[in-house]
Amino acid sequence: MSSYPIEVAGLHRELPICKITEDLYIAAFIVFGDSELTVACARELLKLVPADSYDYMLTAEAKSIPPIHEMARQSGAEKYFIARKGPKAYMPDPIHVTDKSITTAGEQELFLGRDDADLIRGKRILLMDDVISTGGSLHAMEALVAMAGGTVTGKVAVLAEGDAQNRPDIKFLAPLPVFSADGMAKG
Repeated sequence: MSSYPIEVAGLHRELPICKITEDLYIAAFIVFGDSELTVACARELLKLVPADSYDYMLTAEAKSIPPIHEMARQSGAEKYFIARKGPKAYMPDPIHVTDKSITTAGEQELFLGRDDADLIRGKRILLMDDVISTGGSLHAMEALVAMAGGTVTGKVAVLAEGDAQNRPDIKFLAPLPVFSADGMAKG
């Protein structure tokens, strides 16, 4: 088992299988460097939610940056937000939360500058991620929006991995199983 074939946004891709733990393997979905996939996924994600249901979009660093940028370009949005994995010098008085992601060892923090948080206050926010699996990053983004005084009005992802595909609170383009060491899909 070296790759998993998937159809997403009308395109076929072979996703490399990667070991996470002794009995958990995932098919790695990477849009970096794949402009055709980025454009197609952004187009299809925008179809999942009405344009008048949110004021801004927010994602977490890093793999979902290309799709959210393309979503903003295609929709005409002038601004979107990226929760960063560390505080940056340009972030005035950042707010932050801690989350756990299936692809990040240990806990990670997500940061948003106070200037971005001020823009989010009182606004409707669409959360976007490339892959939702355990929901850790999504939960952290929800917490950031709440800290900033915004309201999450939708959640979209390119793929819903494992049990996430059964969540009624997210919309996604395609399901993605997780795998056991013997190559069998776990869900």
